Amino acid sequence: MSSRRTKRPARPALPKTCPCGLPAPYAECCGRYHSGAAAAPTAEALMRSRFSAFAVQDEAYLLRTWHPDTRPAELDLDPKTRWTRLEILDTADGSAFHTTGTVTFRAHYTHAGEAGSLHEQSRFSRVEGAWVYLDAVFTD
Repeated sequence: MSSRRTKRPARPALPKTCPCGLPAPYAECCGRYHSGAAAAPTAEALMRSRFSAFAVQDEAYLLRTWHPDTRPAELDLDPKTRWTRLEILDTADGSAFHTTGTVTFRAHYTHAGEAGSLHEQSRFSRVEGAWVYLDAVFTD
């Protein structure tokens, strides 16, 4: 008996510098959140780590850090989309002393060779003490 497996596109190689824009090696920055070695301590740190997860196509991390009430059953990340730069424009609350927070950002990408950006205000909340992504309002 043979089994058929759908071949998934290979994930991009892990970067040396972190895609989130902070001046740190990936493994010491968002990579530690992706691996489960640490949890993001603030809503902004979670936002940065989720951007990096899109950049390295880490679907499991994205789903794991999504609020259970709004989490989709699965993600279908487009391998032709490359997330290239993150700009944090504003944050409200989201520290160790809050239970909710918002992060307004602009995420830059290329898709099939064309540049674009996504301007969004994301809402975050804590579930069992951990920051999770709740939902977003697109501002452009």
